[in-house]
Amino acid sequence: MTLPIALTSGDPAGIGPEITQAAWAALKGELTFFVIGDPRHFPNSIKISAPAEAAAAMIHGLPLLPLPFAAEVTAGQPDHANAPAVISSIKLAVGFAQTGLASAVCTNPISKQVLIEGAGFAHPGHTEFLAELGKVDRSVMMLTAPELSVVPVTIHIPLEQVKHELTPDLLADTIRITHHALIRDFALTAPRIAVAGLNPHAGEGGVMGREEIELITPVLNQLRTEGIDISGPLPADTMFHPAARETYDVAICMYHDQALIPIKTLNFSAGVNVTLGLPFIRTSPDHGTAFGIAGQGTAEATSLIEALRRARDMANARAQYDAKP
Repeated sequence: MTLPIALTSGDPAGIGPEITQAAWAALKGELTFFVIGDPRHFPNSIKISAPAEAAAAMIHGLPLLPLPFAAEVTAGQPDHANAPAVISSIKLAVGFAQTGLASAVCTNPISKQVLIEGAGFAHPGHTEFLAELGKVDRSVMMLTAPELSVVPVTIHIPLEQVKHELTPDLLADTIRITHHALIRDFALTAPRIAVAGLNPHAGEGGVMGREEIELITPVLNQLRTEGIDISGPLPADTMFHPAARETYDVAICMYHDQALIPIKTLNFSAGVNVTLGLPFIRTSPDHGTAFGIAGQGTAEATSLIEALRRARDMANARAQYDAKP
């Protein structure tokens, strides 16, 4: 029997509950998942007591593993009292994946501000928290859609800090983790990786910056000797048109917006956030809590639906890879 996917509650005052219900309606005949949350926040759900019960429950309604939250919820109005339970939902989902009771973790959107103020959350976001839970020194954020997959080397930091945070070790680790994940979790036997430069025109021979010459190129040359298929450093302004995208499987970008602007322009609704380098599979919709539209019935569930499908496909690919002699 295929193991179910563990879906976290996310902040219940956001759009998580409504897109979760919509995802169940769309996927109930295709895959199995269960949400970890408070029944008050997920009306008409089917309570289960263990992940193994999710498949049978999925036929009749949204399978829910009960986790009590401190407060009632008003859509669009986050309550700091619920922050500890939001974190507990993540921990429980990871625990199920680590102990072989779930095939993957999919996370509904959280509010970092609510978690910081309500529970002293000490991480910049999901990615760093999951790395701690997975006991890995470094994990990598990938955004993927049918048209494009991107990996930002530096993530949620001010632009002025990028050149200080961008180190040879960080760049090399990011590319190695991405390369291995493409083989193990995306079933690509020979991944093609394109790497953007940091500066306009990839520095234009040093005229517009020397990071390409002094930092990026030496790292790429080293990784090529390890058998990784890499092109770059490339000018970012010519990497994302259709013909260019046909030449690689993933684009490594130097900072957050360099990666996220092209993918969100190409496909705003169906992008999926994937954390690479973890001992378990983790995906997430590529959007936030959307408190401003919560409870209005207008939330788009496409990204969560695709995140659950991606989690299933990655879990299957990893299981096949790990089963090889």
